[in-house]
Amino acid sequence: MSRLLGMTLGVLADAIFGDPKTHHPVAGFGAVASRIERALYADSTARGACSTGVTIALVATVGVTAERASRRLPLAHTLLTAAATWAALGARSLLTEGTVMADRLESGNLDAARAQLPNLCGRRPDDLDASELARATVESLAENTNDAVVCTLFWGAAAGVPGILTHRAVNTLDAMVGHRNTRYARFGTASARLDDALAWAPARLTGILACVVAPLAGGSASGAFRALRRDHASHPSPNGGWCESAWAGALGVRLGGTNIYGDRTEVRGALGEADAPRPDAQAVRRASALVAWVTAAAATLAVLATLPAEVKRATP
Repeated sequence: MSRLLGMTLGVLADAIFGDPKTHHPVAGFGAVASRIERALYADSTARGACSTGVTIALVATVGVTAERASRRLPLAHTLLTAAATWAALGARSLLTEGTVMADRLESGNLDAARAQLPNLCGRRPDDLDASELARATVESLAENTNDAVVCTLFWGAAAGVPGILTHRAVNTLDAMVGHRNTRYARFGTASARLDDALAWAPARLTGILACVVAPLAGGSASGAFRALRRDHASHPSPNGGWCESAWAGALGVRLGGTNIYGDRTEVRGALGEADAPRPDAQAVRRASALVAWVTAAAATLAVLATLPAEVKRATP
């Protein structure tokens, strides 16, 4: 039952230690991906697809090779799965960022809150007031719960170490080149589309889990389901709306609006009830609590999904 035990240990390691402090594998992947980008870059969708294919193929090959090499060595496979899960998960980091942001908003230290926001998202923080900083945080916590938690557990349960590593590589590559700016509008298309595809099912699961566990975070399950059903399509992302609308309904706040990313402005549809207030520091705290409960629920589902296959393999 090495996959099951490994994923469990990885979740616990993230909860206790957070991200690895030094030599993080994601940073190493980013360095390799940057070299491949420099070698293959052109303002072309085809060249971007080629770069994405080469980069992801390298990671997938490493994952498949490691999985096959350790599969008949239960302890080694358990530790490998635990290490991959720990490195890919970001639940503890999200909780930390949410708590720190809530503290800074409550103390009125908006300069410190603006300086912290880039840890969560690429939105330009310079002119954001307390309400907009809180909104950006809640939205980022919701979407990143899917990207950095549920997706990892989903693909780990479905495909083991190769699934975990490949998804994390695709998501990281999307964060690097999947931007709608002059350099990456064409080159980053393949990475963005692949990330959307791998997150499609997990995003819907994230929204549903947020609805189910909302009362445990002091929120409303019925409000979350209502907002999810009504508002998920108001978001420009095919996946982000499922997460953010559920958080909006669960917390009883109004999300969406005008976001500025560098020199690009994006106007998003409203999520949540029309008369709901904008988020504040307390909403950020409850959004962080919702991250924790969704993580626990997703980890439980991943273990339950893995168990039948592991029992079948162990049966003579």
